[in-house]
Amino acid sequence: MMLRTFGWSFGVTVVGLAFAAWQWGWEAFGIVLILSILEISLSFDNAVVNAGILKKMNAFWQRIFLTVGILIAVFGMRLVFPVVIVAISAKVGPVEAVQLALDDPDRYQDLVTDAHPAIAAFGGMFLLMIFLDFILEDREIKWLTWLERPLAKLGRIDMLSVCVALVALLTTAMTFATHAHVSTGHADKAATVLLSGVAGLITYLVVGGLSAHFEEKIEEEEEQEEEAEEKARAEGRPISPVALAGKAAFFMFLYLEVLDASFSFDGVIGAFAITNHIFWMALGLGIGAMYVRSLTVYLVRQGTLDDYVYLEHGAHYAIGALAAILLITIQHQISEIITGLIGVVLIAASFLASVRRNRALAAEGAPGEPEEKKGEVRSGA
Repeated sequence: MMLRTFGWSFGVTVVGLAFAAWQWGWEAFGIVLILSILEISLSFDNAVVNAGILKKMNAFWQRIFLTVGILIAVFGMRLVFPVVIVAISAKVGPVEAVQLALDDPDRYQDLVTDAHPAIAAFGGMFLLMIFLDFILEDREIKWLTWLERPLAKLGRIDMLSVCVALVALLTTAMTFATHAHVSTGHADKAATVLLSGVAGLITYLVVGGLSAHFEEKIEEEEEQEEEAEEKARAEGRPISPVALAGKAAFFMFLYLEVLDASFSFDGVIGAFAITNHIFWMALGLGIGAMYVRSLTVYLVRQGTLDDYVYLEHGAHYAIGALAAILLITIQHQISEIITGLIGVVLIAASFLASVRRNRALAAEGAPGEPEEKKGEVRSGA
């Protein structure tokens, strides 16, 4: 079962890493490997969300998402999007950006390095908003209760996540402006950091709005299906579940594409904290995307989405750490090893916490154990 589900991912990993080592050397091999791990760790919650929606769709739409969707995710978001980011940030055409990467890597590196404050501010704000919206929401299951409970209470304040993110952006821009006054030729970069950060915030709000819109469409379609089925039963008419399921599945597909693009964006932006080499980035993130696809299929087939309940928490803490790192790297360099492995450490910690929780549930689920007590353990209180 594992080999059948993850076979393509294993094959792509071997070929991709071998190509990186042959074409660019062992440094590229290491960076591509770290990027693959980073993408998997950041996108685990993406696989969980995808699987939760995908299991409601019929076989046809599942194949559409897992074929067309993976093409968009790998070739669109992981290959084309990094080039677009570099082109916009460095103010060059996409073709010129690729040509520079191939023909004049030193010049390309200078352009990307010069554009790094804008990229880091944009991506840092986008990732920070994802983390804040997660950590400020009151959830039934909590991992670090000493931290998540008080933050959930603060989250009742409307638009708090936006306010916190803007304060973080202003602090970063003002600090950068102060540093720029003692550095010649960088005074205008503070305004660029501020503008790029606001653009990242707007992008997040737009993506979130579209996702909410599609989610409402899904709920409306489900309600219409139920009403149509009840009416058909009352009138003694046959029910046509294929057509009804098809309409709902179409909106689910659109919703999944928006979500998948947003989570793909996380990985692409986060990769800039590790390397500016667009081909290493595309290769590493592409390998990671294959595992996310395989993991989505595995979760759907096994029906084990709720087995490790803290993994989503670990993924979002990794996103928050990466957001902070991106904002810090506007002025200070941080080791790529720290950046690449912090997500893995947090995911591993949340996985082990989930395992311990499952063992406690199993122990308290012995014969004669009251249901009320088991419910308290499940709540994570």
